[in-house]
Amino acid sequence: MLTVSITFDSSTPEGAEDYLQILAPDGTRHPCPELDHWVEEIDIPALENLYIDMACIRRLDTEGTALQRQGELGLWAPLLGQEAAQIGSGRALEHDDFIFPSYREHGVAYCRGIDPHDLLRMWRGAAPSGWNPYEVNMANQQIVIGAQTLHAAGYAMGLKFDGSAAAAITYFGDGATSQGDVSEAMVFAASYQAPVVFFCQNNHWAISEPVTRQTSGYIADRAKGFGLATWRVDGNDVVAVLAATRAALAHVRTGSGPAFIEAVTYRMGAHTTADDPTRYRDALELEEWAAKDPLDRVAAHLDTLGADLAALRERAKQATDDMAAGLREAITTMPDPEVDDLFAHVYSHPHPWLEEQRENYANYLAGFAENAQASK
Repeated sequence: MLTVSITFDSSTPEGAEDYLQILAPDGTRHPCPELDHWVEEIDIPALENLYIDMACIRRLDTEGTALQRQGELGLWAPLLGQEAAQIGSGRALEHDDFIFPSYREHGVAYCRGIDPHDLLRMWRGAAPSGWNPYEVNMANQQIVIGAQTLHAAGYAMGLKFDGSAAAAITYFGDGATSQGDVSEAMVFAASYQAPVVFFCQNNHWAISEPVTRQTSGYIADRAKGFGLATWRVDGNDVVAVLAATRAALAHVRTGSGPAFIEAVTYRMGAHTTADDPTRYRDALELEEWAAKDPLDRVAAHLDTLGADLAALRERAKQATDDMAAGLREAITTMPDPEVDDLFAHVYSHPHPWLEEQRENYANYLAGFAENAQASK
């Protein structure tokens, strides 16, 4: 088995003045004293696994977008370009840690082993949510912007009161940091020194609003004002994200209070499949970030280490084809919900007002059948 022979280029990597980085866009490895010791065991097999993980969720994203275009899904939130941020952080977590995602963390769900059938159900409109959170220690995807940060802060406070060694982590985008919920979550987390990591994927666009319009400084600096330990990291560098997330988790587990990671990345696709980014985004900006592709830099680095890239790409192809087949099978075998499912699980006990709605809706649907019969 090959192992990494770490050779560093001591020159200043691109962006090093702005964020922590281990692998430059061209695959060159630079020294990063703050992060290097967190990823000392990452050798060639480990890098190859990270590459395959990222290839799988890129394919998952491609398939999700295609399924929406084919009418199989009602909506899809693409993650193209954010593979390193999601795989690097997702692979740093322990099973007992609890995840509170936004609507874009399909890659984190993949790391948690969530079945494609469960991942697609909500996006198809076949269920109000996807999976049992307590089976995988990951809450369902949250559509309301920033709401999940409050859930994470509260959960982490409970972990502390229970004396648990686990941590909570919550994901959100740069736009969510303008929401009051995120500020309130950081206040509570800092006040109670809760073991929670706030993970911001700064993908530069809050739908059509650029991050430069949302803040005049670094987003991570906002968290410092609440007393959180912060890391600002290259979000397209999967090794740096893995290291920063391990560091942040270690910090919160020691009772040192909450932490904040700003992963600087880029949303290559649309905000959702209902969005057209060509109406507000410069093509040159897209081209600039395409050169920082998270998969290409890992492949380039593996090449310098003497890894067999042809064999790796063949393994990645097999893994991505298997994933795509699983998604397609999930869609074709997924039952449509029954009408009554719309009213199930709203209250824990029967509620007369809800029962009245159920009856009115049933009568409304029955009217179509009566009209069809009358027209014959």
